Amino acid sequence: MNEISPEQRTAFEAAAFRRLLEHLRERSDVQNIDLMNLAGFCRNCLSNWYREAAEASGVPMSKEESREIVYGMPYEEWRAQNQVEASPEQRAAFERNRPEE
Repeated sequence: MNEISPEQRTAFEAAAFRRLLEHLRERSDVQNIDLMNLAGFCRNCLSNWYREAAEASGVPMSKEESREIVYGMPYEEWRAQNQVEASPEQRAAFERNRPEE
């Protein structure tokens, strides 16, 4: 494996994250519940992680701000344009896969 500097690692990770966001924006047909059921995270999780990282670095950020970064538009606008009601099967799978609190 090639040696990479910490700066290169950060740049590569940032590029991969930007590509993931671009991909999720292109695939608005993939619902958050589908992501949760298959991968255990969704766009909202990414926005929460982004906000947590910002706040850990001393940068205050609202939930709405971090969601707009991930969704590429205000969350309510994305929901109105792209979100469909979850099917009974999707909801049942979500309940089965939901982590216990």
